[in-house]
Amino acid sequence: MSIREYLEEMEEKNLSEFASLSRHSKGRERSETPCDVRTDFQRDRDRIIYSKAFRRLKHKTQVFISPEGDHYRTRLTHTLEVSQIARTLARGLRLNEDLTEAIALGHDLGHTPFGHAGERVLDDVCSFGFKHNEQSVRVVEVLEKDRQGLNLTWEVREGIRGHTGNSIPTTLEGQIVRYADKIAYINHDIEDAIRGGIITEKDIPRDCSEVLGNTSSKRINNMIVNIIKNSQDGQCIRMSRDFQEATNYLRNFMFENVYVGSIAKKEESKAEHMIRELFLYLMNKPQLLPRDFQAYIDIDGVERVVLDYIAGMTDRYAVRKFQELFVPVSWLS
Repeated sequence: MSIREYLEEMEEKNLSEFASLSRHSKGRERSETPCDVRTDFQRDRDRIIYSKAFRRLKHKTQVFISPEGDHYRTRLTHTLEVSQIARTLARGLRLNEDLTEAIALGHDLGHTPFGHAGERVLDDVCSFGFKHNEQSVRVVEVLEKDRQGLNLTWEVREGIRGHTGNSIPTTLEGQIVRYADKIAYINHDIEDAIRGGIITEKDIPRDCSEVLGNTSSKRINNMIVNIIKNSQDGQCIRMSRDFQEATNYLRNFMFENVYVGSIAKKEESKAEHMIRELFLYLMNKPQLLPRDFQAYIDIDGVERVVLDYIAGMTDRYAVRKFQELFVPVSWLS
């Protein structure tokens, strides 16, 4: 018996009856010889961690564009916090932690530079729209490994697509990541907003604090415990009604006081302008795309290729490319 087979047996023996078992995965788009050591979901997790798109997350905005200070979240640290929360939930419910972790680590691989500001612009200028969850799936299915894709299992790809939007994952592990994403960004964005002097802990609505807790760590812990208590029947992942209402209220508070119109967003218009101009310019002059992108214009079309190129940029690469195309440089004879 291989190590993988032993681990698969341990899943069947120890996990909940509602868990997704790696042995029963719907499989990959292209068949592969199984690993001797890792289950399919463990293998997916490792492929995501070693991908180029995952490494680029460290230079992509979470909420605060070009903040002064080293302690503000980036898209990468957000992803790691989502993964930690998701793993804790999966462990508490005896669901498949490896599948949950793979989905969590891959959920934002397709996110744009400059966070949701970049996403809004691309959704506006692109004729077929743009959603970062769909782009994340495209990254793992097509763009990674020189257009070979990562060939992940169906369960991981479905969970990545369904981490936001109207499509709810069929696996409980995928549903966990939907909640973990919200728990992570609401709470770490509160911390970053307090650090930036935009709000104080006292500004948090009292009704929310009384239900969820009055510090970030207490809120996260209480949310996790509440989800575990209310999801034992295996029907779906959910909070109690009072916790869900308080969480929605807290999220709305963040939109009103931080995400829209606050001083934290003062650079967003500049970022939006850069992304818009880059897209329009490269649509008109696709010959300026890198050669490895130009090679797929005849296959995917100019708009799709330009979109893939810009969505994959880090913040600093987007700034550098904008400067290269639009900012004059000194000329010496």
